[in-house]
Amino acid sequence: MLSQRRIGFVAFVLIVAGLIYLGARPDPIAIEVGRVTRGELRVTVDEEGKTLVRERYTVAAPVTGKLERLRLDAGDVVAVGEVLAEMVPQALDPRLLAEARARREAAVAQTSEAAARVEQAEAALAQAQRTAERARRLARDNTISSEELEMATLAATTRTKEVEAARFAARTAAYNLEAADAVLLATGDDVGSNARVALHAPVRGSVLRLFEKSARVLPVGTPVLEIGDPADLEIVIDVLSTEAVKILPGATVFVEDWGGDDPLRAQVRHVEPSGFTKVSALGVEEQRVNVIADFVAAPAALGDAYRLEARIVTWEGDDVLQVPSGALFRARGEWRVFVVESGKAVERVVRIGHRNPLAAEVREGVAEGDAVIVHPSDLVVDGVAVAAAER
Repeated sequence: MLSQRRIGFVAFVLIVAGLIYLGARPDPIAIEVGRVTRGELRVTVDEEGKTLVRERYTVAAPVTGKLERLRLDAGDVVAVGEVLAEMVPQALDPRLLAEARARREAAVAQTSEAAARVEQAEAALAQAQRTAERARRLARDNTISSEELEMATLAATTRTKEVEAARFAARTAAYNLEAADAVLLATGDDVGSNARVALHAPVRGSVLRLFEKSARVLPVGTPVLEIGDPADLEIVIDVLSTEAVKILPGATVFVEDWGGDDPLRAQVRHVEPSGFTKVSALGVEEQRVNVIADFVAAPAALGDAYRLEARIVTWEGDDVLQVPSGALFRARGEWRVFVVESGKAVERVVRIGHRNPLAAEVREGVAEGDAVIVHPSDLVVDGVAVAAAER
């Protein structure tokens, strides 16, 4: 039997050894921890855009002559056919007279072409309306999805806008023909008397911009003013060409930082087939592509050429296993994360799918509820002790 003195000595030695061990053991590395969760994940292309009046019409000088001072201001509402300004044409020499006759022939051809486009647009609208009505019947029977019904309805709306645009173009062509006739009528002895050539409004709308306000002599073709409907807006977003290939017509667009409190919704109508070169703020040349989107409901406060931020959805899922993007790192050609297990960092290989700046879809390697280290430092290695401060 050990004596009481010996037992006390052994206990003292064990306590000292324990204190030495605890003092020599390195402190756990402080880390930030996130969780592997399930939920909605949305991948977007985020770029700056601007509003534009969809159909805008530039009224130009139909003849060479003196423009009378305009009484209109930007923002004034004008009716179809309203006289916007008047010009006193100059006498035409034989060369200019021949050009005027050629312009009239071109105006006649444009009038015929515009009439044909109206017929084509009306036929396309009738077909789109039949398709939308068929889609509504199928949706009531749950034969097609709500997204397919929405696409059919959007196509009918787009065709309606195309018919309106075609009719506006036809009226513009008619006014161009009228102006060309007026030029020929105002030649010869009529010039220098009280002959006037009127500039008419091709559509009902508002004056968006005045290029000329005061009276002065203008050559033929000089822009005088621009007209459009400020309530009929579209969004133009220029994106990198590498991002444009991921964007499809019908994609949802969230409009933010437009000046209001709540985000607005829009849908992609068209991705332009041709790109252009743009120099970034860092001086780097980039290939960009314009994406055109339509508002679901545009607020009256927005006008032409207003700035906004657009987030174009390229993919989204409702029940997605996801990990914080800050937890991912590359090592030996694979994506990896550090999982916290029993106070230690355990390195794991993961396979990821879609991702955005905040989170990434994870297909294997971790499970829902796992704690992962966010933004691990160089001190974090496999098996090291860590002290977690969960986000």
